[in-house]
Amino acid sequence: MWNVTLKRCIGNAYKIPESQVLGGPKWIDELSYDILAKADHPAAEPELFTMLPSLLADRFKLQFHHETRTVSGYTLTVAKGGIKATPADPTRHSFGNGGRGFIDAGASPLGALRIRLSALLGRPVIDMTGDSRKFDFHLKWTPDDTQTGATQAGPDSAAPDGPSLFTALEEQLGLKLESGKVQADVLVVDHAELPTEN
Repeated sequence: MWNVTLKRCIGNAYKIPESQVLGGPKWIDELSYDILAKADHPAAEPELFTMLPSLLADRFKLQFHHETRTVSGYTLTVAKGGIKATPADPTRHSFGNGGRGFIDAGASPLGALRIRLSALLGRPVIDMTGDSRKFDFHLKWTPDDTQTGATQAGPDSAAPDGPSLFTALEEQLGLKLESGKVQADVLVVDHAELPTEN
């Protein structure tokens, strides 16, 4: 991983949006690192991410606990007319790609979309669809400056006169975001240390 903060690594390791990683020293969201790690056997990306927690505990001395808090966020529900995304073969491996104003996903559960939306909006998104299927979809919208994840690496395919993220979700995927107070699992960093170079 290149140019990543510890907070982003924590989010990747524990599959939680960065907006739900709290506490810890200020530098966990300011200092960026290049992390080069190699498994002792051939491993696909999903397996590599399961190894990330032990790396963070070893190199950053990361300690944390979970809490449930009431925070400002969004609920993800099925819009009138039902889900428009294409159901995928459940035996396929999930994949996803995204950039400014677009998300492409294959065999992806709505939980993965929820995490991406949380990152984009900077607030927790709670999946209330009750749908555990995997989907193939292409979501395209015109980002605004409030979407914190809008500057992620990737080609800029956003149309300047396209729909907002909220409208695109409803029109293209049949999903709806509603703002309000939500109960969200947060990860509270109790301790972290600056790593030494390997």
